[in-house]
Amino acid sequence: MAVKIKDVAAHAGVSVGTVSNVLNGRDTVSPGVVERVRAAIDALGYVRNDAARQLRAGRSRAIALVVLDVGNPFFAAVARGAEARAAADGYVVLLGSSGADADQERLYVDQFREQRVAGVLLTPADAGGDVVEHLAAAGIPVVLVDEQTAGDDVCTVSVDDVEGGHLAVAHLLEQGRRRIAFVAGPLTTRQVADRLAGARRAVDDVEGASLEVIETDAMTVLAGRAAGKELRERADRPDAIFAANDLLAVGVLQALTMLGGIRVPDDIALVGYDDIDFAAATVVPLTSVRQPAEALGSTAVDLLLRQLDGGVDPAERQVRFQPELVVRASSG
Repeated sequence: MAVKIKDVAAHAGVSVGTVSNVLNGRDTVSPGVVERVRAAIDALGYVRNDAARQLRAGRSRAIALVVLDVGNPFFAAVARGAEARAAADGYVVLLGSSGADADQERLYVDQFREQRVAGVLLTPADAGGDVVEHLAAAGIPVVLVDEQTAGDDVCTVSVDDVEGGHLAVAHLLEQGRRRIAFVAGPLTTRQVADRLAGARRAVDDVEGASLEVIETDAMTVLAGRAAGKELRERADRPDAIFAANDLLAVGVLQALTMLGGIRVPDDIALVGYDDIDFAAATVVPLTSVRQPAEALGSTAVDLLLRQLDGGVDPAERQVRFQPELVVRASSG
């Protein structure tokens, strides 16, 4: 049978209210009584019923984070930043991975809402969906992470992906490359579309430069390897490749160097996006456009906590970071 708070009170020889005060960290209890209550908790093996406390309070000390792909090191870094910021204010982060599937995303959101989370950090699988409105109707604050298309009344943290795409391709053009391929991932993904827009802007500024778009159905190493294999076997290969994220770039690099004997960057220069932790440790260190992933996560939690504490000024609801090009050996 589960030990109840009244059992702790009886064992310590105090009231239930005193035990509650100790559990909630209130300073109205003398140190000697606090020590006695904690000894009773240890002796009986009491575990606090946090679900009941949440029901009374109306929300928990948990924040939900739903990302597109927890297997992508970029989102793992976002989660690290969110966890560190949340812990500083006594919150924990519950993580869900939608797999870029709107139905799976809605399932997670509904489950987290039932658990009365304090708020939700969301990288939406469907930017045009109604998840934000669904949560707002339930009184749950939301911050969109790595997203910038919501209305002014929604808090967002994002990176200027148009500028990121421009940085990547302008760098390749500066190296004298002119036949550039963009290994894209799904073009319906907002981040991919923005990076492509920036790439096109860079190409349009240089006479004789061209940009070929190769769409893949996923943004994974395997999808990048398939795209790299296709490019490797062509007679009219590009002289540079910009990949929409580092996982795609790693797959392309594997196909070119390990399977095809093509020299990177001598034959084909390569640039990725995100600057994930192992970008510098690939067989040819990968040039990449760095996103401040941990800062995205921590800033999202900060905006959420400010909403809980009374609101965020409209001028401060949208935070956009600037990307940074990190040049390594893969681009020459």
